[in-house]
Amino acid sequence: MIIRNRLHKIVVEKDVKVRGEKKMQNFINTKILPPIMKFVNTRPIVALKDGMVLSLPFIMVGSVFLLLASFPIPAVANWMTATGLTQYWNQAYNASFGIVAVFAVIGIANTWAKNDGVEGLPAGMTAFVGFLIIMNPTTAVMNGSKTVISASQAPTLLQGFIDRTWLGGQGMIAAIIVGLFTGWIYSWFVTHKITIKLPDQVPPAVANSFIALIPSAVLTCWWLLVYIFFEKVAHTTMTQWIYSTIQTPLQGVTDSFGGILLLTLLVPFFWFFGVHGSTLVGGIAGPILSANALENAAIFKKMGYVDGAHGGHIVIQGLFDQFSTVTGAGMTIGLVVFMCFFAKSQQMKSIGKLALIPGIFNINEPVLFGIPIVMNPLLALPFFIMPPLSAGSTYLLIKAGILPYLNGVQVPWTTPPIVSGFLIGGWKVAIWQAIILVVSFFVYLPFARSYDNMLYEKEQNAVVNDK
Repeated sequence: MIIRNRLHKIVVEKDVKVRGEKKMQNFINTKILPPIMKFVNTRPIVALKDGMVLSLPFIMVGSVFLLLASFPIPAVANWMTATGLTQYWNQAYNASFGIVAVFAVIGIANTWAKNDGVEGLPAGMTAFVGFLIIMNPTTAVMNGSKTVISASQAPTLLQGFIDRTWLGGQGMIAAIIVGLFTGWIYSWFVTHKITIKLPDQVPPAVANSFIALIPSAVLTCWWLLVYIFFEKVAHTTMTQWIYSTIQTPLQGVTDSFGGILLLTLLVPFFWFFGVHGSTLVGGIAGPILSANALENAAIFKKMGYVDGAHGGHIVIQGLFDQFSTVTGAGMTIGLVVFMCFFAKSQQMKSIGKLALIPGIFNINEPVLFGIPIVMNPLLALPFFIMPPLSAGSTYLLIKAGILPYLNGVQVPWTTPPIVSGFLIGGWKVAIWQAIILVVSFFVYLPFARSYDNMLYEKEQNAVVNDK
């Protein structure tokens, strides 16, 4: 009788727990995720996310030349400077990584138009024209230590020159706004047939150029009026105004201890419910983190190092990528190591062997869906804890001066850890990244062991029942 009562109590408690989990799951799936996914799938966010992706090849290539131009080994760096190679590395960097806002404005407008079924390239080129119209040269011209043209004189005396300062990180938010607005208006004109329509016999290339004529003309005039408004009323340019009133505060919000904790917690939160958290959070926060990285890269190129005194940022794309999603969302490499070498259950062993090599290259979908971690409350806690623990501790160590500021180099997302740490910050960051990976093993260990025991017990019971 006592045994029967205990069994009944266990069954009831388990049923209550399951119903509670299902209720929570249902609340999140019906109340929280739908509005978030609706926002993420809006045309501006899709255009922003997919348009920014177009700049990634140039960022990666430019990062290589940035490393060469500021090589971390002084003897090699001095040799390249003496032989004149460094100026060539800088030339390639300035034409790729250094003008990433150009790729962003073209990519965003192009993506919006294509998603509306409109020819994308004319929209992208129109956005580029608008982006150039709204800016003025603002950088002083120097001859050694002597100022030839001051920053205040530059807008007047350098008219017609394109200032590369605003083509990189400092112009990123302006590029996003111009790209989104241009893509929207350009598509509206074309989809509403407010274009010059030529006969069908006219070659498509010629016809498309005439289709672009009216929307491109209207948008060019619009951005010119915007330029005149800011010059006459605000005595500045739209690009500078956006940078000082919007971009700088946004960069400040993300570049904080609370900012990095929030970003790194959101990624595993969405992944836990089966939503691609890395893409979701990265698509929204990525432009700001990239702008932070670009400013660090510019400081690194000029000084050979980055620090707070020269305007360096701690929270950049490299910190987010290499200390919160390295080895995959949730930093699951510690769990994978346990599965490969310490697990008793066949399920964890087999999936661990399958997931080890992909995990080294930052791919962990086999773990997320194979164990699974998705919708698994037994592994939720370490999955949520590890990214903010890693990124937050890295932030504090950089703030304390124990680790150097990251140099702004952006490596391919499949770059293995430790190697990526060295590339974005040098040997100290590489060693710290290795320590964090070891820590991940111990964070996951008690939860993984408990889950493994449960699976092993089920497997043994299944064997006994089969007999």
